[in-house]
Amino acid sequence: MTIVAVFNQKGGVGKTTTALNLAAALERRGRQPIGIDLDPQAQFGSIIGVAARTGDDSIYSLFQRNRPLREMIRKSAGGISIIPAHPELSKVDALYGKGYNAINKLNTSLQAEKAGNMNTPWIIDCCPMVGVLSLNAIFACDGIIVPISADHLSIKGAMQIAKALKALEQVLKRRVNRRYLLTRYDSRRRMARDILLIAESEFGADVCRTLISENVSLAESPALNKTIFEHAPNSRGARDYDALLDELLADRFIE
Repeated sequence: MTIVAVFNQKGGVGKTTTALNLAAALERRGRQPIGIDLDPQAQFGSIIGVAARTGDDSIYSLFQRNRPLREMIRKSAGGISIIPAHPELSKVDALYGKGYNAINKLNTSLQAEKAGNMNTPWIIDCCPMVGVLSLNAIFACDGIIVPISADHLSIKGAMQIAKALKALEQVLKRRVNRRYLLTRYDSRRRMARDILLIAESEFGADVCRTLISENVSLAESPALNKTIFEHAPNSRGARDYDALLDELLADRFIE
């Protein structure tokens, strides 16, 4: 059982796209992943047609009344299992504070799941800010994927995350495994090539060898409420996310 968080403080970098299509790639290979939407915008679930009508139907009820994760899992028409989000998640910081019990709640619940689901990968789509929700994901995960769209604001967000992870090592008593993933990459653009060089200089071997190319089908699929594999299985976007999963499995980032 591998728990992967997908996180960047900068929006519009392909965070939800990556969480969704990585889960879809795993599902296509029979791995039966479970997604957790920890973003109050609730896009992960809504894209695949799994929307929470109330906060109690969503991951919010974990924080509100410690509801077991198993009770909240729903399956999309395409076969992806997910615990959806709800806008009420935005209240978590104000209502439950930032104490250890609040930021370790998801970890505690996922550890309870591990005993019976050793081969189930969990993919967490994080809120794009450092707060109780994203800290819950960091405390719970085995590894973090940081999507970086090929622009300077995105790489700055990734650098801020690297600093935050370094600061958290003393609390976590470990270094969180991480991968930096270039998205919306177009080799014809000098800026894209420059961002890749900066990422490799800053993060070294933690930069994914797979690049997620700028792709019309990837941009279209959320509006059609489909994963890239449902919308355009032969597209460059589908091939890129398949290649990403191959890399993560080969590196044992996902087991």
